Amino acid sequence: MQKSPMGRGRTFNQPGKIEGGKTVAETAGEARAALAFSGFFLLAGLTLCWGFNWPIMKIALGEVKPWTFRTLCLMIGGFGLLAIAKLNGFSLRIPRRERLPLLLVSLLNITGWHLSSAYGLILMNAGRAVILAYTMPLWTSILSILVLGERLTPVRLAGLGLGLAGMAILISADIEAVGAMPLGALFMVIAALSWAAGTVAIKYFHWTMPTSLLTGWQLIVGGVPVVIGALIMEPFSALSNVSTQAILATAYAILGAMIFCHYAWFKMVHILPAPVAAIATLAIPVVGVFSSALILGEPAGFRELLSLALVVSALAIVLIGPFWLRPSRPSQG
Repeated sequence: MQKSPMGRGRTFNQPGKIEGGKTVAETAGEARAALAFSGFFLLAGLTLCWGFNWPIMKIALGEVKPWTFRTLCLMIGGFGLLAIAKLNGFSLRIPRRERLPLLLVSLLNITGWHLSSAYGLILMNAGRAVILAYTMPLWTSILSILVLGERLTPVRLAGLGLGLAGMAILISADIEAVGAMPLGALFMVIAALSWAAGTVAIKYFHWTMPTSLLTGWQLIVGGVPVVIGALIMEPFSALSNVSTQAILATAYAILGAMIFCHYAWFKMVHILPAPVAAIATLAIPVVGVFSSALILGEPAGFRELLSLALVVSALAIVLIGPFWLRPSRPSQG
């Protein structure tokens, strides 16, 4: 029995096999499957937490001005993630060659997305705003082909088509309402484009920082223009008249949507291909619509259920389909 020159305690029984009779390829496949499973777990938490965040943000933004709201979320969330990274023993230093890429992804993922979506949410219903925001997978798929050289496989194309069909059904009854609020719709589309470009940029650059550190610095760097805008346009004294309900809504946005969801999202982008991660987010607006109906009394009915069915089908095709379609290897004995 030979000892492996590459690691301690790992032994090879025959060429291409490690102890236990598994090939190196099989072991690597199991590792990939474990990563994919963790991606599914993150997706479930992300879907629920970000979905419920839309009506909750609507409550907070009813009393807290958008620049101030985003400043609180980004700064507290960013420093919170850096504190978590520090407690886990990571250095907070940003590697020199990653500073310019960090600035770019921060402006796209954080500054562009958060300001545009906050103003869009003020100008239109939360349920409709979230649908426009989650046209993001379409733009991500297009940019991934152009920038990353990703292939839009038949499975991904089918998932994207079903998911976008679900979005179209949700918004079909409200085309006139969206047309009556063109500025809100424009802000939400800009937010979707900014998020899509940031997602592709995250995949394009090579990062050595752990996810908590990369996410925390993005929130802080991308939040600097927001802080400056808040200081100029919105006096913090306005926070003195905020109700307990709005304070609790803001706390949820910081702890759940900002710290957990941003960490989960960037971790998921690291694990999954960019188009797959983007398509996986299509369940979030469905949760957003139903939670808006539950919390804010916004309408939800058969159209929303049909949309949910299409989106769930899209997720099954994109996330589970490849495992079903992968040919099984005959066992060797």
